[in-house]
This record gives sequence, structure tokens and C-alpha cells, in this order.
Amino acid sequence: MRILAIETSCDETSVAVVENGRKVLSNVIASQIAKHKITGGVVPEVAAREHIVAMIPVLRQAMEEAAVTWKDIDAIAVTKEPGLVGSLTVGRMTAAGLAFALDKPLFPVHHVHGHMVSNWLGDGPEPEFPVLILTVSGGHNELVLMRGHGQFEVLAESLDDSAGEAFDKVARLLGLGYPGGPAIEERARLGNAHAVKFPIALRKEKNFSFSGLKTSVFYYLKKHEAELARDEFVNDVAASFQESVVQALVEKLIRAVEDLDVKEVHLTGGVAANCCLRERIAKELGRIANAPRFRFPEKMDYCTDNAAMIGAAAYFENRAKFR
Repeated sequence: MRILAIETSCDETSVAVVENGRKVLSNVIASQIAKHKITGGVVPEVAAREHIVAMIPVLRQAMEEAAVTWKDIDAIAVTKEPGLVGSLTVGRMTAAGLAFALDKPLFPVHHVHGHMVSNWLGDGPEPEFPVLILTVSGGHNELVLMRGHGQFEVLAESLDDSAGEAFDKVARLLGLGYPGGPAIEERARLGNAHAVKFPIALRKEKNFSFSGLKTSVFYYLKKHEAELARDEFVNDVAASFQESVVQALVEKLIRAVEDLDVKEVHLTGGVAANCCLRERIAKELGRIANAPRFRFPEKMDYCTDNAAMIGAAAYFENRAKFR
């Protein structure tokens, strides 16, 4: 089954053609980073207008790269929520128009469910259930037990800022620009992760919280404002902040692994691209006897918002309905 999928939840216009939920025939992503760097973050109205400009060229490119015609497409999938209202509307209206014109079924997909199946994309062996999934992105932070496609149990979530949002805001405080995740990680490699002891909120509780950490960094920088001109100082703060985020995420993940009988642990979402987080999870799982298999997206493009994951989620969720 070939699904043409559209993802426009935030500031990336993406169209993909996915076969049987795993084989990616094309996955085109038009980024708006250059536009939003000017304002240091995503402006919703600008993002929506850019989706309108990019949609048709991206759609054409995805079809050309997949080497398919409209007759080869069996269904249309699109991100329904959550996201920026204007951005979502562009994708949903495009998908609805295609489904109507082609007389194809339309599959609305939850954006986070897309991230959760991003590890199904690729040529490796299909993941085995039950799977424990840590999803970490700019807008979402959940720890989810997945017993089957469409069978999700949310074990923990962020009560305020997500980890990705905290990365963006701290990067702005440090003058590192947008997007914050890659900038923080790059500077953190050069710094001392134990230079500053930032807090890890809700350490004994199940949920996540990163707003307090962001505030702690803000007041620390205000107190040491004169030091911001020094690269070494910025590197140490970036490394210490990243360490606090990683520690909070990994502690709760490992605690869940020890409490549950799962076959695999998956890291998904934009922050899944962070090498420090990947390495720490792998290291901590290595301390557990008979540890579950650890996976993260096969390609960096599958970490960030992309249409391939939406096509995969549409396929597997609808397959599960008819079993």
C-alpha cells in the first residue's frame, strides 16, 4: 500500500510517499529555519504563509523522487494535530483536496503518533512489542508504553516546557540563535558538564518539568552577565544545561525500563538527534541484565518533523483496525 503523506504542524513543509509503512520512496522537507532565525523562533503567521508557498513544489518533488503517478497512490495521510493552527490548515486542506480529487481515502494522523513510529521506517527488522518510547521534541515530551499499533499508554509527560523548547530558549539566552538544540549540543561538546549544578525538577515523580531549569539558567546568566562574552563560560553553561536535561530524561526512562517488561526502548522526536542523550541511554541500558533493544531513528530526517513518519503511522494504525 502506497500512502502519500503531508506534514505541516510547525515550520517544515514535508511530503512523503511511503510503502507498507516502512519503505520510504521519498521524503521531501522544505525548512523555514532561515526565515525564523531572523526572529529567534517560529512566528505562526509567517510559518503558515511559507507552507502555502512551498506546498506545491514539495508535493511535485516527492512524487518525482518516488517515481510514482497518482494512480500508484492508494491513500492520503496528513497531520491533524497538534501544531500551529495556520500551518496545520494548509496541510489538511491540501490533503483533503487531493483525497477528493483522486477519490482516495484520507487518514488523519496525530503528530506525536507519527514520531512514535519513526523507528519503523527503514530496512532493519521490524520492532517488537511491547515498546517503551521516549518522545522528546520542541513541543512534546512523553514516555509511552506501546503494546501495539494504536495501543498507547502515556506513563509520563512534561507538565510545562518540553525539553526541546527549553533547548531553544536557553540557546536564545546564550546568544546562540535558532534552532537551539544543535547549537547547544555543539557548544556543550567544548564545555564542562559539571561546571554549574542546575536543578533536575520532579526527580522522584513520574512526570517531567523543564520550566524551572530554564528559569534557573536565566537567573544564573543574569548574575554572571559579564561572563557571556567568554566562549569558555558559554560552553560550560551549555554543557551543564544539557547534562541536567539528559539526566532528567534518562533517569525516568531507566526507572520505567526496570519496572516494565519491554522488548525495545525507542528514542524519538527532534531531540533524539542529540548524541549525548543517545549515548547516555545506551550506557545506562548496558548496566541492566537482559536489557531491551535500544533504537533511535535511522536517519536524522526521521527525528525532526517529517511526512514519512505520518505515512507510516497512517498505514500501521489503519492496518490494526482491520485485523
